Amino acid sequence: MNIAIRLFLGYFLIVGVAAWFVVNIFAREVEPGVRQATEDTLVDTANLLAELAVDELAAGKIGQGGFAAAVRNAQLREPQASIWGVSKESVDFRVYLTDARGIVVYDSEGVAVNADYSQWRDVARVLHGEYGARSTREDPADPESSVMYVAAPVLRQGALIGVLTVAKPMTALTPYVERARDRVRRAGFVLLGVSAVIGLLFTLWLTWSLNRLRDYARSVANGDKVLPPTVGGRQLSELARALALMRERLDGKQYVENYVQSLAHEMKSPLTAVRGAAELLQEDPSVADRQRFARSIVEQAERMQLIIERLLALARIEQLQAPEEIRDIALGDLAREALAGRAEQLAARGITARIGGELAAQVRGDPFLLQQAVGNLLDNAIEFSSDGAGIEIDIGGDGAHHVVSVRDHGPGAPDFALPHLFERFYSLPRPATGRKSTGLGLAFVREVAKLHGGRVEFANAVDGGAVARLALSL
Repeated sequence: MNIAIRLFLGYFLIVGVAAWFVVNIFAREVEPGVRQATEDTLVDTANLLAELAVDELAAGKIGQGGFAAAVRNAQLREPQASIWGVSKESVDFRVYLTDARGIVVYDSEGVAVNADYSQWRDVARVLHGEYGARSTREDPADPESSVMYVAAPVLRQGALIGVLTVAKPMTALTPYVERARDRVRRAGFVLLGVSAVIGLLFTLWLTWSLNRLRDYARSVANGDKVLPPTVGGRQLSELARALALMRERLDGKQYVENYVQSLAHEMKSPLTAVRGAAELLQEDPSVADRQRFARSIVEQAERMQLIIERLLALARIEQLQAPEEIRDIALGDLAREALAGRAEQLAARGITARIGGELAAQVRGDPFLLQQAVGNLLDNAIEFSSDGAGIEIDIGGDGAHHVVSVRDHGPGAPDFALPHLFERFYSLPRPATGRKSTGLGLAFVREVAKLHGGRVEFANAVDGGAVARLALSL
């Protein structure tokens, strides 16, 4: 299973359990909380009514006086109140009073007058000077029939003359309890939904960051020039930099080994030629032979110098992960500068060169490296062209790249050589001299193309000659 999915499932499981626990606790605490708030209100109500009833209770007129009338009128009211979305259309309470012995002397419902309530918890505790309250089911088998009773002492000049109890059926509180539970549950589902979205976004972000690291590692393995990703958090960025450092050190070691071997191999031939010419010069040859051997030594020294210079340039470009200088460059200007730098070579061999296509097309990149790359393609075309032939430089595109094409009308390249033309030190004999080049020019062009996110191709033209295409990203 994908590590990001595992993290998401683990995160969602933890959040889900926590949310369930919180919602469950809140849902279970809703009803006790409503009961506690109701009891607090009933305490205030009972004490207020006890003060209003004290005079009539002391005079023995509690059932016929203004207190009883006020309670009766209150019960007939229709409040038409909307309390947090719950409609209240009636006054739901019961009031009864006992004397100092616990005998009921007034009942707003008229069912318990003269009954002995001295043993009921609400009355009994008040008669003993304590806070009295109880909750009793009207129907023992029905938990929804519970009624809350809160009592308050009726005091006259500091003496207890009776007990007043206010009763509230719990069915009147049920809508508030259910509404509160529903809101808690809805909030819980919203919490889970938001948590899932957050977890999904985190998973996508983590997956994206890990995929970037994976793609970077694959690109490194393929030898591509890519910069290490720098987003995804400090730890992931440090991991990317560690991979980049490991790559640089491993590449550096292998790079040096490969270059030492390649340089030693390429230097062997000119050094052998120089040594042979020097040995022949020691035998006191004729003047003509001395001049010929001296020219050979100079030519081979120049060849070794050219190999070293181009190898150093190639080594520098191969170690870059991105262009050092980036700016907008008109491809037409690059082509004109490359031609201007080779005007003498073209004139000496009577070769004509033409530039066409989208000359104003621009790319972003390193102007020096791109000019060197176009110049190398042009050098290759000149060396393989016949005297008096023509070279065409065309600038176009394929929708995703600007393409600089350099076409010559020489013999082209053998089919067996086409897959190897961009390898270091691979070279074909020049038609005019039969000599080989350093074999580093096209390898340099390939590295410049890769550095700019592009590619270079070489193919034989259908009607003769060859065409090299340098494709640069738009």
